[in-house]
Amino acid sequence: MKAVWLPMMVVIALGLNLRPILTAIGPLLTEIRGATGLGFQAVSWLTVLPVVCMGVIALFLPWISRCVSERHGVVGGLLAIAVACGWRLLLDSGVSLIASAALAGMGVAIIQAVMPGIIKRWFPQRVPVALGLYSASLMAGGGAAAVLSPHAAVYFDSWQAGLGVWALPAILALLLWFLARPAEAVPLPERGPIQHFFANRRAWLLAFYFGLINGGYTSMVAWLPVSYRQLGWSAEASGGLIGVMTIFQVAAALSVPIFARGRLDRRPWLMLALLAQLAGFAGLLSAPLSFPLLWIALIGYGLGACFALSLTLTLDHLHEPRAAGNLAAFVQGTGFIITGIIPYITGWLRDITGNFQASWILLAATVTLMLLVTLRFSPGSYASAMKQPGFQASGGGLNSSSSLP
Repeated sequence: MKAVWLPMMVVIALGLNLRPILTAIGPLLTEIRGATGLGFQAVSWLTVLPVVCMGVIALFLPWISRCVSERHGVVGGLLAIAVACGWRLLLDSGVSLIASAALAGMGVAIIQAVMPGIIKRWFPQRVPVALGLYSASLMAGGGAAAVLSPHAAVYFDSWQAGLGVWALPAILALLLWFLARPAEAVPLPERGPIQHFFANRRAWLLAFYFGLINGGYTSMVAWLPVSYRQLGWSAEASGGLIGVMTIFQVAAALSVPIFARGRLDRRPWLMLALLAQLAGFAGLLSAPLSFPLLWIALIGYGLGACFALSLTLTLDHLHEPRAAGNLAAFVQGTGFIITGIIPYITGWLRDITGNFQASWILLAATVTLMLLVTLRFSPGSYASAMKQPGFQASGGGLNSSSSLP
């Protein structure tokens, strides 16, 4: 039992560190903008840059893995997160804050890119459980940061402390990585051709689909707390909304894939998840103060289900594990870039309109469009879609760490 739970603790510790850099910002945005003078469009870079890093690193992982080993990548990623958060304790300018987001984002991106392979190798007989716990810890870390950061800022009378305190979990995860990870041979990079999907139409459709149906998450962590601050809520109360959203994300990420596993057609569950998001955004538009917890619960459940199901949908397209992993890397890479751009657009809409109504309308319209796109993903179309030109190879090798089980 010890041989299983010690590595599982390492996985959970790593997951807990991958979202606080995003979710700690929103509840403290009023204080951050007051101290740095950043506008809503500029401050959106604190969310955009890390998410874009996640996309770029995943997209080019086949080439990056040739230069950086998995072990060095995890250590470097945790150090980047710890240094970036520690830097935030001292900074006093908007430029420095944005630079710290880029540094932390690179660290998160590297760890996130290699985690599926680590899980598959460490827990070959328990992949679904381990992957579920990793996903839950990732979301839980984001929720904890949103809830606890404003309390830390109040306790230390410093918004910088609310952001910088998240260096501690990164340091603890680094210690666990050295002390508790299982002994194993250093994984060697795969040789041979790199399979990629840059010319495949279905791969691009899946990538845009992944990015757009998950784009509500980055917009929520960036703007939901500040939107309720404008409605008169405190930093602590508005940050608590991200905590509520996280609870329902975790519940959906763990439960919906299990419910959907009995059938290959993912469309009914995806449409249900998208309808939950749509209902939540409609509530934010029409009655934000009447039933806020209900709207946030619907959005959170829809987002959590969409993340898990959209990855499952991607993997369903190919049977061979390595090819499916390559497709997942492409979809996540491109999708995260799209997901990172969305809060920049919604922040721009807030700047030009003075409120978040237009931002919520944009997100609702995107979800509605994705409901229509979902109809295209019939299981009978998978084989022909993957025979399109674009499943190509070039010199080099993709490390097996990019493959999802």
